[in-house]
Amino acid sequence: MDVRRRYADLGIDVDAAFKALRKVSLSLHCWQGDDVGGFEKSNAELEGGGIQTTGNYPGKARTAAELQRDMEAAYALIPGNHRLNLHAIYGEFGRRHVDRNEIDPEHFKGWAEWSRNRGVPVDFNATCFSHPLACDGFTLSSKDPKKRDFWIEHVKRCRGITDFFAANQEGESVHNTWIPDGFKDKQADLYGHRRILMDALDEIFSVKYPEERVKDAVESKLFGIGSESAVIGSHEFYLGYAITRGKMLCLDMGHFHPTESVADKISAILQFQDAFLLHVSRPVRWDSDHVAILNDELRDLANELVRCGALGKSRLGLDFFDASINRIGAWALGARATLKALLLALLEPREAMLRYEEAGNNFARLALLEETKTMPFGLLWDEYCESAGVPTDRELIDTVMQYERDVLANRD
Repeated sequence: MDVRRRYADLGIDVDAAFKALRKVSLSLHCWQGDDVGGFEKSNAELEGGGIQTTGNYPGKARTAAELQRDMEAAYALIPGNHRLNLHAIYGEFGRRHVDRNEIDPEHFKGWAEWSRNRGVPVDFNATCFSHPLACDGFTLSSKDPKKRDFWIEHVKRCRGITDFFAANQEGESVHNTWIPDGFKDKQADLYGHRRILMDALDEIFSVKYPEERVKDAVESKLFGIGSESAVIGSHEFYLGYAITRGKMLCLDMGHFHPTESVADKISAILQFQDAFLLHVSRPVRWDSDHVAILNDELRDLANELVRCGALGKSRLGLDFFDASINRIGAWALGARATLKALLLALLEPREAMLRYEEAGNNFARLALLEETKTMPFGLLWDEYCESAGVPTDRELIDTVMQYERDVLANRD
């Protein structure tokens, strides 16, 4: 039987699903390309309060030009038009050391030019880690006013750079704030640190930018290395802050307890907020930021986005980094897995499922979901890739390895 006919028999319009997916723009994270090193002159990997990566696969980007070239290679493997998610440590700072509280749009003009030339909109992130003033595990919630003011100024400047990118691309740019603050062991004043964080954020956001240009998000976490006992910016803290301050909540798939469902949170948050930011990642026993794959968690997330009518309201970013495999391949796999999950969700026989559910026929609803698991989705995915002029899954390995031979193998 014709593939499209099988879906049509379930009341599914394949062309409509393709059309909806083409509107999705993922924000590809630059830090997969160099293992979260950045281009500051100080060696970020040796500084305190850092982000841990494992592996030493050859060919990582060492300059902005190399990173841009690698990202262009990755975009060419991903169907659709997508964005760039840039961290503050990836500015072009020249020979002079520029500390985090000194950065400004001047250091990102090269990225802005690349963005215009390539038609790739940019989102931005403050970098509140891998720095001597993050060594003790506190930044915006620090009780040391000098240290806290340093990080407040950094995030303020990052929001200004976000506005710079928004103006450059004549559209919105998302700024996300994540901090590593927390306690390794038992604490005596968690309340005090959270009050300080709230006040620091209020000061940061007292600087106003047009809401249609700068979209502010705040990102929570359950625990981290060095903050096993308590994280200041917990989910509950940022949920309350985002709702009361009109900011977007960022949900990272790796930042919750392994038994928690991020997908389940979507319909709840949408009762109180119109939009949110999602970071697609894959935790393995903890927030290990493995490359996203088409697993149950990602499929559940995509299903909820579509079922809640939130696909056009959410902002989707990738957030993983694996230094043990080809980095361009990692970008491609994670992005393509996310798009596959969304396409599967768009191909779900929702109307039939709802009819069964509202009639109380839970058996039929479950049986229909089981039937969709054996539908010939792979053939439609190949068609979607071919229509976008990118490799199919069968062609992906050869394409990535050819780039490795031609470009990555020549880097020291």
